[in-house]
Amino acid sequence: MTKVYLVRHGQTLFNAQHKIQGFCDSPLTETGIKQAQIARKHLDAEGIVFDEAYSSTSERASDTLEILTDIPYKRVKNLREWNFGSYEGEGEHMNPPLPYLDFFVQFGGESQADIEERISVTIGDLVAQSKADNILIVSHGAAIANFYRRWKHANIVHRKSRIQNCSLFKYDYSNEEFRLEEIIEHDFSSL
Repeated sequence: MTKVYLVRHGQTLFNAQHKIQGFCDSPLTETGIKQAQIARKHLDAEGIVFDEAYSSTSERASDTLEILTDIPYKRVKNLREWNFGSYEGEGEHMNPPLPYLDFFVQFGGESQADIEERISVTIGDLVAQSKADNILIVSHGAAIANFYRRWKHANIVHRKSRIQNCSLFKYDYSNEEFRLEEIIEHDFSSL
């Protein structure tokens, strides 16, 4: 039985500025670095050791992963965030109401069906080809939300709010199925 820890990157400059990020990138803030350090302390306290690690090719994800673990990792392009097209870098106030569905396609971005398929197939392939017991994957909020949607029918726990920076979604993978067992959200009130 394989455990997959799917983690959203730490807070970035664009997160702090309430800008749409997507495929474009911005660096972790000091708060984002501290969030990842708090998540690392949790992993260490729980004795969670990763056999394999993967990151989106976005700097914010790989920088977060490098704080969470010291093991070598592979950067995977298809673990990137939803492509929001020409809306990237704009203020979040320009986002349409959820669900986004096909909204961003007209601006050169992806549809919700496209991101859900891309992230689900990518994570599915990585895990199916692995012999590891514990796998760390650092990705992005909307990408993780769409992976969650794909496997919602199998989940033991369900999310009740937005995906917090550096939260851990602990999945069990067996019989070609992902089942969400736990959502770990850290206390960042001191930041």
